[in-house]
Amino acid sequence: MTSALPEPSPRRRWWPWSRRTPLGRDVGAGVLLFMVEAAVFLAVLFDYGMETWAAQGQEDRIEAARVAELAWTRHFLIATLVLAGLALLSRAPWTVVSQLLAAGTVAVLLTLAQHDYDRRHPAPPPPPNPAYTPCYSGSGRCN
Repeated sequence: MTSALPEPSPRRRWWPWSRRTPLGRDVGAGVLLFMVEAAVFLAVLFDYGMETWAAQGQEDRIEAARVAELAWTRHFLIATLVLAGLALLSRAPWTVVSQLLAAGTVAVLLTLAQHDYDRRHPAPPPPPNPAYTPCYSGSGRCN
């Protein structure tokens, strides 16, 4: 009597990317993430706005709050793009779309804030050429 051992069944792994996320979960996750990100973004911007208001004209505190806000917005943009990548890995197309919309919005806001910061802090003018001699009226050294 020969007894054959049953073959072990192959274990099925259910990775998030093994099949497409159902539509209901996909849309729900996309809307939920978008709303949570919007709430967090607005709360943090309100916090930095209140810090600027509380500075009461102290330029160093105001500048520190502006720089911290720019840095936080950059990190938030990176986090939003990472979440979009995870949604893409999970094969959730509507969540990817909502995350890319959020990332686009944050990128536009970051660009505007950085442009405003750069306009408030222009680069210093270049130093004059050492061979430069100013032209004074009546000096006879003018070209």
